[in-house]
Amino acid sequence: MSRMILPITGSLLVCLGVVAADPSDHQWVVAAEQQRWDLVRESLAGNRVDVDASQPDGMTALHWAAYHNHARSIAALVAAGADVDAKTLYEVTPLSLACEYGNLRAVRALLDAGADADAARRGGESPLMLAARQGNANVVRSLIKAGADMEDKEARGQTALMWASAAGNLDAVDALIDAGCNVETTLKQSGLSALMFAARHGQSAVVMRLLDSGLDVNTVAKPKRSGGRNPRSGMSAMMFAIESGHLQLACDLVRRGADPNDQRSGYAPLHAITWVRKTELGDNPEGDPAPRITGSIHSLDFVRQMVELGADVNLQLKNGKSRGQRLNHKGATPFFLASRGADIELMHLLLELGADPTIPNDDGTTALMAAAGVGVIAVGEEPGTPEEVDRAIEMLVELGIDPNVVDRNRETAMHGAALRTFPTAVRKLTSVGADPNVWNHKNKRGWTPLDIAGGKRPGSVKPSPPTIEALKEAIEASSF
Repeated sequence: MSRMILPITGSLLVCLGVVAADPSDHQWVVAAEQQRWDLVRESLAGNRVDVDASQPDGMTALHWAAYHNHARSIAALVAAGADVDAKTLYEVTPLSLACEYGNLRAVRALLDAGADADAARRGGESPLMLAARQGNANVVRSLIKAGADMEDKEARGQTALMWASAAGNLDAVDALIDAGCNVETTLKQSGLSALMFAARHGQSAVVMRLLDSGLDVNTVAKPKRSGGRNPRSGMSAMMFAIESGHLQLACDLVRRGADPNDQRSGYAPLHAITWVRKTELGDNPEGDPAPRITGSIHSLDFVRQMVELGADVNLQLKNGKSRGQRLNHKGATPFFLASRGADIELMHLLLELGADPTIPNDDGTTALMAAAGVGVIAVGEEPGTPEEVDRAIEMLVELGIDPNVVDRNRETAMHGAALRTFPTAVRKLTSVGADPNVWNHKNKRGWTPLDIAGGKRPGSVKPSPPTIEALKEAIEASSF
């Protein structure tokens, strides 16, 4: 979910001087690019140059002086009549460029010369936003003193505070808050605020500073619509931190008052950690990369700490529904979702902390059925290897879960094994007592396990001969 803030600025170091100017026409602009300031001053003194001459991309000598933070040359160029607000093809002004690189001397020289403190680039990125992202708080203060609009927004509605927060620039955040910027601004489409940007990027110090400014730790995002690049409705800073792998920050937020059982986003912390630990495989045989865990605790320590802080280890989800072949998450506990991914380590820990493994979801689907594969819709792309699934089945049967349960959708654990196309799971279920007289029937979709293994399933119509063979073996063995 997480998405980096990427303002539409281009990579200036690459594109600013890509096209070389004709030396015969613009030698002195090239001289500024190369920091040959004596030649620049000689050209100005002789009054032999167009002071606003530019390279093909629009870069002038003043732009290069701003980029190189050379205040003396800026003053000389301005005195010679250089346009202090000249724009490149990308609508980059000298001040904008100086702010992007935190060049305080250049910023002050340009502002003293009357540069427009709000002159934005093509995507609406203001000098203040660029300075906030770069992090030089003195540049930020200079711009604010010069009248820069702290509430200005770029094309996507992001503000300077959001940029500083996402980048973790605490001093810049301090400067903006101390100057009275609005800390509660949210994006219209996604509902994200500066606090949520900071939490998603793991910027702990900034998160705490924003909370100190008076923000409610339990405020949530309210996007116009969920899905795509937008977060789920009801996501708090705590949930953004968890799903981005910033687990220490999430615990710290609970200590600051966040609700460890908050499921306004559809899920609570102990549910979310199940997919942070074991992501969907997608097209990658090794699995999609999990979020990089930051802070001083790993995921199992996080679970322990959250329970100590009041998280209910048997909390059942309030929302969710049966959608086609998907697993219904309504009523699911953290243990149930850990079983779905055959996360043996997490399952053991949750049991140690008091989890009840017998609690089914709202459809009556058991943790054993979830581990076997009920609800799998993308063959080979969901968490749980054949070996892990076999271990989970053994573990859950030992905990007393019946392998012959039929849920409200007429699914059984064997239907799940067929959905995974794991012949080993078929044989493991058979060995622990799964009865063909129970499972060899049609589910609500009209499919038997053999039908599913033969290609009647979502996500793939390719038959799985090894799974078919294992199912037939089980049926034949039961007839003797």
